[in-house]
Amino acid sequence: MDDLNTTGSFLVLASASSRRLSLLAQIGVIPDLVDPADIDETPISMELPRSHALRLAESKMKIVAFKHSNAFVLAADTVVSCGRRILPKTNNIDQARKCLDLLSGRRHRVLGGICLIAPDGRIALRSVTTIVTFKHLNYNEKESYIMSGEWHGKAGGYAIQGHAAIFIKNIHGSYSNVVGLSLYDTHALLCGLDYKFD
Repeated sequence: MDDLNTTGSFLVLASASSRRLSLLAQIGVIPDLVDPADIDETPISMELPRSHALRLAESKMKIVAFKHSNAFVLAADTVVSCGRRILPKTNNIDQARKCLDLLSGRRHRVLGGICLIAPDGRIALRSVTTIVTFKHLNYNEKESYIMSGEWHGKAGGYAIQGHAAIFIKNIHGSYSNVVGLSLYDTHALLCGLDYKFD
């Protein structure tokens, strides 16, 4: 275990997501270290979307916290679901097209799992749900989005902060949760575990 020689609130972000870094910067939180956790994100058989998001966030936190004592470690995961179906983080055109076909003209849920551990070992875990409604997408809209490549690596095959914003008919809940990290809930967890903001 790497015992960091730190005082105050040393924060490690257990994520390689540039979106999460940007979101944290928006509220004045700059991690002292970024140390992504490499885990298998395959859902367990019969695992529900909310449980999946929470399990992944907690697993990431534990792996990274083991390496960094005396630090706050923040981990998160975002899951897009239609009913009980967990949509993939799209890595190819076929996956992206299937996701857009499924999301077109209907509501879906974006579930964020957030896990934070304090240097004294206290752990806070929170689930955040946002309901998003897509407009009906015609063939040209889908193909244009596919060609943009914006979907690559995104949960559910779209990025609400990008061109896909024009597909969003309405949203109920945290917008930043859909981008990758609920800022309200993250701030609340940091405050609750006595993180000292600069």
